[in-house]
Amino acid sequence: MSESDSTVPVKSPVSQRIRYRLHQAQRRFHANDNIADFIEDGEMAELLDEVQEKMVGVLQSLVIDTDNDHNTQDTARRVAKMYLNEVFRGRYVAQPAVTEFPNVEHLNELMIVGPITVRSACSHHFCPIIGKLWIGILPNQHSNLIGLSKYARLAEWVMSRPQIQEEAVTQMADLLQSKVNPDGLAIVMEADHFCMHWRGVKDSDSKMINSVMRGIFLKDTHLRLEFLSLINNKR
Repeated sequence: MSESDSTVPVKSPVSQRIRYRLHQAQRRFHANDNIADFIEDGEMAELLDEVQEKMVGVLQSLVIDTDNDHNTQDTARRVAKMYLNEVFRGRYVAQPAVTEFPNVEHLNELMIVGPITVRSACSHHFCPIIGKLWIGILPNQHSNLIGLSKYARLAEWVMSRPQIQEEAVTQMADLLQSKVNPDGLAIVMEADHFCMHWRGVKDSDSKMINSVMRGIFLKDTHLRLEFLSLINNKR
């Protein structure tokens, strides 16, 4: 912890107060972590004002005349709102409520949800990541079941943070494993990365596909192939 983080006056910037709580709790706050538990009532509005102020400085350093350019006069506010309330919202809000139901009928057949459209931003350049997610669940009699729409809500919550795709899929798998507790869990994600389309090599055709397999999907080759075959037919 830096010296400036060890004690934080009440009137200090809201970001500094939130960081102080995180340090005190010895909690990580990487780009793809959720920090909602450390934000108090009313502080998101303060944080919006603070990010707006910092964005004004960024625009000034880019030598953009926001005083006279009608197109960028409100850009700092728009960008601050976009980051906090939309594209990085999954960092600042609590996990969406998910009702879990017991597996009364003892369902034990493969269930597939998808494709779920997901949107994120790469942690390296804050460029968009846009793709699709497929989820395979093999429940057991002790598993919890959740509503179909809840898979999409949980995916949005995880993905609306700065991410790298490999870690995002693992986060999603950990979350669903804890919620459903199935015998097997499989997730496949395919996405376009605009840090490759828009900059660097500027390759507009490249996609990234990765997967996470848990439980019986790791051991049962036939089940894994069934899942992959079924989602390939829908791609």
